[in-house]
Amino acid sequence: MAEALTEEEEQATQRFLQEMNSWTSFHSVSPLPWDVAVKFLMARKFDVVRAIELFHSYRETRQREGIVQLNPLQEPLLSELLSGKFTVLSVRAPTGASIAIFTAKLHHPARKNSREVQHTVLQALFYLLDRAVESVDTQRNGLVFVYDMGGSQYSNFELELSKKILSLLRGAFPARLKKVLIVSPPVWFRVPYSIISLLLKEKLRERVHMVSMSELLQHLPPQCLPESLGGLLPWDPGSWNCLLLPGRAGRPDPLDEVVLVLEKGQRGSVHRPLPGSMTLDQLKEHIGSLGKRGVCDEYEAIRNEEPDGSFTVSLAAVNRDRNRYGDVPCLDQTRVKLKRVNWHDRSDYINASFMDGYLQKNMYIGTQGPMENTFQDFWQMVWEQNVLVIVMTTRVEEGSHRKCGQYWPLSPGSTALYGTVTVTNIATESNQHFRKSTLELGIRQGRETRHISHLQFLSWPDFGVPSSAAALIHFRDAVKKEQRRLMHELGNKWKGPAGGPPIVVHCSAGIGRTGTFCTLDICLSQIEDVGTLSIQQTVRRMRKQRALSIQTPEQYYFCHMAILEHFAS
Repeated sequence: MAEALTEEEEQATQRFLQEMNSWTSFHSVSPLPWDVAVKFLMARKFDVVRAIELFHSYRETRQREGIVQLNPLQEPLLSELLSGKFTVLSVRAPTGASIAIFTAKLHHPARKNSREVQHTVLQALFYLLDRAVESVDTQRNGLVFVYDMGGSQYSNFELELSKKILSLLRGAFPARLKKVLIVSPPVWFRVPYSIISLLLKEKLRERVHMVSMSELLQHLPPQCLPESLGGLLPWDPGSWNCLLLPGRAGRPDPLDEVVLVLEKGQRGSVHRPLPGSMTLDQLKEHIGSLGKRGVCDEYEAIRNEEPDGSFTVSLAAVNRDRNRYGDVPCLDQTRVKLKRVNWHDRSDYINASFMDGYLQKNMYIGTQGPMENTFQDFWQMVWEQNVLVIVMTTRVEEGSHRKCGQYWPLSPGSTALYGTVTVTNIATESNQHFRKSTLELGIRQGRETRHISHLQFLSWPDFGVPSSAAALIHFRDAVKKEQRRLMHELGNKWKGPAGGPPIVVHCSAGIGRTGTFCTLDICLSQIEDVGTLSIQQTVRRMRKQRALSIQTPEQYYFCHMAILEHFAS
C-alpha cells in the first residue's frame, strides 16, 4: 500500500507527471505511473526539476548500457544474482536505509569477454536496486552502499566497472545515497580512489568513507552486518537475493517501453519517406492548385499547432539571459546539454537543439546566433559534440540591428580564447554568396587540436528569403562537401554515425533561416534518394525538435519554389 503523501508532495507529483507525460506523449509511449513518479521524486526530496533530471539520467544510463527487459530467471543474469557478488541485505540500517553490498573478491573478470561480464554485473546491480527501491521505506530513508574489497586481489578489480557503479550511484539511480563505505581497500586501490571520487557530486564526496573492517562498525551496528564483514548476520546472499526474485519474472518494467522505444529511435531519423510524399510533378501540381495564398495557409495551419514537449529549462530564471529572444525557447526533450564544469554554479543550458536530417539522427544542431555571454558555451558545445562544420545564415549586423555576436576571430592569423577553447583563424576564402573560414580549435589544458570549417551565407535578408534559390542550394552543396572532406580527414578516428558529427546551423533566433536551410537539405536529400518529398511533413516534424522552425509563410513558400527552380534548371 502506497504511503500517504503530504499535500505539497502530491502537488509536486502532479507537476512531475504533467511534465513527463507531455514528454512520453511526444515519443508515443505509455504515460508514467504514479508510483514511478513518486520514486524519482522521493530520491530528490520532491524537487520536480531535479527529479526530471534524475529520470533522464537514469533512462540514458539504461539505454547506454543496454539494460532493458531483464529476466532474472534467465542465464547469465540468474547466476550473477545468486553469486552474492552484489547483494541487498534482508535487514536495514537503524535509520531505515537499505544496505547494498558489492563484494569485489567474488568478481572474476574474463579477459576474452570482459565487456559481457561487466554488462551482466550492471544488469544485476540495476535489477536488485530497482527491486530494493520499490519499498517506500527505502525511498524515504535511502541507501547505504558497501564496497567490500576485503581479501580481493588486483585481478578482482576493474576500474571501468568501478567507475560505472559509482557513476550510477552518484546521480543515475532513483535512491537517496546516504553513504558509500569502501571497506579494507588495498594499497593499490588508493590512487584510483582519488579519481573515482571525482565522479561523485561534491555533496556526495563527503559521504564516501574508506574504512577498515573494525571501523565499519562505527557506521553500521553488528546486527546489520553479515559475518563476512565482522557482523552477526549469517552470510546468506543467495537466499536474500532469492527473496527479490518471485513475482518479478514476466512482469514488465514500466520504464522498459520508454528505454526501448527511444533506443530504436537512435538508429534512424524522424525524416524518412512516408505516405503522402510527392514527386516533383505532384509538387508542381500541388502549388498550382493552391497558389501562393494556399501554400501560406498550409503553413499557418502548421504554425497554429501547439509545440510538443516542454520548455522548463529554457525558461528557468537562471537561463533567461542565455536566450537571445525571450519568445524563442528550446524544447527540453531535444536540447543540447553542456558538460557541467562546476555542478553548483554553472548551468548545462544552451539555446540549441538536436535536429534530425534525412535518415540520420541528430544530423544538425539548430541554435541561435551566439551572444557575448554565450560565446564560451557555444564553443564548448562545438568541442564536446565534435562539430566539423558551422553554418551561419546571417550577418553579424543587418541594417541597424545586431543579429549575432562576432563569436570567432575574423582576420586570418588572429586567435581568441573562449573559456577553455582557443580558436585561431587559419584562412578565409570569399565566394560570391558566402565566406568560408578555416578555424583551428584547441583546449587550453590539452594538446589536441582540430580544424573545422565556418561557412557564412551572405545573401539572405532577415525574415525574408534569398533573391536566388540557386545561390542557397550551391551553398548547401558547399556545406555538404566540407562535411565529407573533413570526415575523410578524420578517417578511423570517427566512431560515430556514417554521416559524421552534427552540423551546427544558426541564424539570429535559430528558427527562421535555420529551419529553411535544414528543410531544403532534408527535402533535396530525400528526392535525390527516392524521388519524392513532403515539405509539409518535414516542417511539421522539424518543429517537434526545434520548436517554431520556419518563421514566416514566405520562408515556407520559398522552400517549395526553390526546389522547383533547382530541378527546372
